[in-house]
Amino acid sequence: MDAYDEDPGGRPDPGGSARARLTKGSPADAGSPADTESRADTGSSADTGAPADTDSRADVDSRTGAAAVGGPGAAAHGAEAPVPPPAPRTGVAALSPRYQVAAALALAVIGVAAGVHLLMVFLSLAPANTVTKQHGKAVEEWVFPEFEQNWKLFAPNPLQQNIAVQVRAVVRAKEGGLRTTGWTDLSAQDGAAIDGNPVPSHTQQNELRRAWDFFTATHSVDNRAVGMRGSLSEQYLRRIVVMRLYRTYPADRDGVIQRVQIRSSTSNVQPPEWSHERVSDKPVYRVLPWWTVTADEAAGGVR
Repeated sequence: MDAYDEDPGGRPDPGGSARARLTKGSPADAGSPADTESRADTGSSADTGAPADTDSRADVDSRTGAAAVGGPGAAAHGAEAPVPPPAPRTGVAALSPRYQVAAALALAVIGVAAGVHLLMVFLSLAPANTVTKQHGKAVEEWVFPEFEQNWKLFAPNPLQQNIAVQVRAVVRAKEGGLRTTGWTDLSAQDGAAIDGNPVPSHTQQNELRRAWDFFTATHSVDNRAVGMRGSLSEQYLRRIVVMRLYRTYPADRDGVIQRVQIRSSTSNVQPPEWSHERVSDKPVYRVLPWWTVTADEAAGGVR
């Protein structure tokens, strides 16, 4: 006898046995009329979309969503989803206000300095005007010699000639005799040192060239000094070539240099093959007089 049997003398309960069978979960009882009716009622309610059932499901869905976003605690207390923290600031915005002001001032100073520099370089290259006439000295002091610019590579007169500086010397040998060396092409030596060198030195590129430009700017075509800087340019050029000769011909092997003579060899840059222009390819020489090397230079003071 099952534990769910009731008193035989009592009033029978139509649903009692059904509830007992459902509780026991017997497979044979699953197809009973009462169970079928219960499932039919459930299916009819789901199929017809009863308002009460719809509201119930909507309420369950809303509570489930809240629990998924905020966690069990948030669903239980009805709290909203947390707001994500703002993205961290970067760059100048990440600095404190005091440092932001300092950075702004530094940028302003750099901008003003860059503007002044560009203006000074422009004035040094621009034709004569009111500003350069009144403040030309200030412009030159700012630009020269570190920021010097010129138009030789571009308009109006691009260079179309190759200029080489050559030197020869009278050397007193150890035995006391004098001999004259051949012409040494110092410009060719500089060109060979620069060719293939990704970072040539400023001396290799400009020292000899600028010394020759300094000489020609302070001398007439007959090699006479013009102004007080003429003698200075002669001394500067002479000391450079003597120093270079001592490197090429060491004094302990070939003696002491007594005199030097400098010349320039100017040749035209030949036009391209497709051009119909024809220019002379013969070099033109400008030969300077012999210069006596001073005692300190002859003793190797500029080596």
